[in-house]
Amino acid sequence: MAGWFKALLQKPRKSPDPSRHLDSASVYLPSSPSPPLQRNSGSLPRSLTNSPKLVTATSRIVSSSDSARWSKLYDVCICHNEGDLEFVEELVAYLENQPERFRCFLQLRDSVPGGAVVTELCNAVQNSHCWVLLITPNFLKDPWCCYQMHHALTEAPMANGRTIPVLKDIDRRDYPRELRCIYYISVVLQENSFRQIRETIMRYLQDLCQNTRSKD
Repeated sequence: MAGWFKALLQKPRKSPDPSRHLDSASVYLPSSPSPPLQRNSGSLPRSLTNSPKLVTATSRIVSSSDSARWSKLYDVCICHNEGDLEFVEELVAYLENQPERFRCFLQLRDSVPGGAVVTELCNAVQNSHCWVLLITPNFLKDPWCCYQMHHALTEAPMANGRTIPVLKDIDRRDYPRELRCIYYISVVLQENSFRQIRETIMRYLQDLCQNTRSKD
């Protein structure tokens, strides 16, 4: 029995579907005891990002008038501390200027004047398809950021691709325990991080639209 079990463990795994891979590896699973995983998930395949025709076709899927994308006011809500506003503004400008014209919620820009902070944060989470959590030293010390993170997890605790943690300027060991089962994007090169965020949002919206059509 012991020999059989050992042989089973040593049996090579099947190679993953290459169409599920990222072309840049900066996505890590914090709960792994091994070194950070160079995991290539949560984005569109290289062939899609490099082909103008396929990018146009995919954009059309999520931009059509009958798309499930329009069931919410925003494609993505950016949760961040005010001390990281410069980075966030660059991210929002990048996303909103993509061919998909992502609709971003930025608290200081889009909150209703005179609205209660808690109400605005809750509404932003509920009215967004995806949530980018910019986890920095400032984020970890901000009770409002933590509140919004918990609200997002409560809204969709197991929704693959909706919660997108982005780590910047913190050690891996400081990654919030509440997110330990979710892969995160580590900011090494800003351009690559922005692209990975875009591809993750795009993939979620594409899956959402396709799943909605299959039910009709």
